Formats: sequence, structure tokens, C-alpha cells
Amino acid sequence: MKKFVVCALLLGLLIAVASPALAWDAAKQKNLGQDGNKMQWYLLDYGKNDAGIPFAVSRKYYTNTTIKNETIELLMSKFGLSPEVAGSLYFTEYMYEYTPDGAQFATVYLRHYDMLGNLIHGTDYEGEERTFTAVSAVGSKHAVAQGANLALGKKPVTPAPAKKAAKKSTVPAKRVVKQKKK
Repeated sequence: MKKFVVCALLLGLLIAVASPALAWDAAKQKNLGQDGNKMQWYLLDYGKNDAGIPFAVSRKYYTNTTIKNETIELLMSKFGLSPEVAGSLYFTEYMYEYTPDGAQFATVYLRHYDMLGNLIHGTDYEGEERTFTAVSAVGSKHAVAQGANLALGKKPVTPAPAKKAAKKSTVPAKRVVKQKKK
């Protein structure tokens, strides 16, 4: 029984490592932290493709159950996925394409995956379906903006460290009393 469990775990690990959804250059991956909706974001890849077009690939993990449930409902209602398949949603991957100056972006694809990296549903945007939007419209900390900076060889925007407030003592100050000389 133990051999079976070990073999199953090794096979699962092999499948996960070989999965195209997980096959990104670890040196390029960047943890972008949580957004305003408490969703965890990672930048997986960036640069210029063979045609010289700047691109970036990011991934959003559903760490906010409200948004995850809304996305599951959308997958079921709009694309006809079963509750079991849609309910296995774990992360969504996005590929962005940028104008040469990095001022605008378009989504090339978005793909929804389960925990094992299996594709649940994907949407590819071709030609006229790709609409360009100003990168500045999403904010400098968003994966779109971070990807644009890195794809163009610019330094990524890093949030300024929070200033620490001066620590106030909760212990009352001692009163120093000088003794009178006799």
C-alpha cells in the first residue's frame, strides 16, 4: 500500500511538472502580492516575442472566495460548464500584448485552470477582438503595468516601504525628584 501511495505521489508530481500551465522560467517569475480584491498575482513571463512585440503573462489565484464564486457562476452561465468543472477553478492566466512604447495593452488570452493545471476554459482574442487600453488605466502596481515595464526592459515599479509610526511608550514617564542637600 505504501508503494502505491508513493508511486501515485511521484506520478502526480511528474504530471504537475510537465504541465504546460506550470512550465515557466522560474527566474522570471515575480510575486506581485495581492490586489485591492485580495487576489494573489504572479508575473510568469515577459519580454518580446519572435515578431518583436512586447508581452507579459500573469496569473491570478482565487484567494477571495466571493470573486471565485462569481467567476464560477460566469463559467457556468456563459460557457455552460458543469458545477463540478467550474467549481474546480483555482487560477486564471492572462497574456498581454503591448504597443512598442508600452503605453497600451490588449489581452491575447485568458485561461482558467484547476488545481492540477488542467485547462477548464479558455478564451483567445484574435485580430479585431483585441482592444487596446491605456496601461495607466489599471494602475502602476497591476500585473499589466509591471509586465509592460519588464517586457520593455524598464525597472518595475516597487511600492515604497511603509513608514513606521514612532512608537509611543505605554509606560508613564518616571518623575525624577532631586533630594535637597542638608
